[in-house]
Amino acid sequence: MAEQDITKYLRQTHDRVFEFNKAWAAEQTSKDPNYFTNLAAGQTPEYLWIGCSDSRIPAEQITGLEPGDAFVHRNIANLVCNTDLNVMSVITYAVQHLKVKHIVVCGHYGCGGVKAAMTPKDLGILNPWLRNIRDVYRLHEAELSAIPDETERYNRLVELNVVEQCRNVIKTAGVQQSYAKNRYPIVHGWVFGLHDGLLKDLNIDFEKMLGDIQKIYNLTEE
Repeated sequence: MAEQDITKYLRQTHDRVFEFNKAWAAEQTSKDPNYFTNLAAGQTPEYLWIGCSDSRIPAEQITGLEPGDAFVHRNIANLVCNTDLNVMSVITYAVQHLKVKHIVVCGHYGCGGVKAAMTPKDLGILNPWLRNIRDVYRLHEAELSAIPDETERYNRLVELNVVEQCRNVIKTAGVQQSYAKNRYPIVHGWVFGLHDGLLKDLNIDFEKMLGDIQKIYNLTEE
């Protein structure tokens, strides 16, 4: 493709976003003249969504949630690291100020971050981030090594990673203290299937996980 053609293509794809935005805004206003007035008044989302940055998993579209329903944080492989001030700030704000009732950690089958973590090679600046997933692999090495099929082993690590990130959410002081006082938020672990578009609930036993965690990580001051 010639340089001039590339520039034209890029401009067209860029302009398309704004054309869609105008059409969307007009549609919302036609359905509800007060839509943007209400949207601008503030947010009271029920959910905090912690998902993967993968462009194929837009939280609102796959769940049917509307603007204002979910406070969203996304990063590579939906990790919750206590040294990541970004995700820690998001959780704190969502729990203490927005009073979310549910926190969802959503991974997805076919996750490139998990696949990279299973690859025994030096990946440069990605190494410290992916080590969090490799640590999950280490914790569950016996179970994963017993799975002969590589794809099934890969999918199981996706699930185990989600469970571990749910555990990391529950370790935070804000979640523990809010639940002790208000009985919320509840933490959930889900996985999205790119092959069928369906969400799988891993059925995290939140109260049991919380109880087990608080044997060591109790931050409720009780």
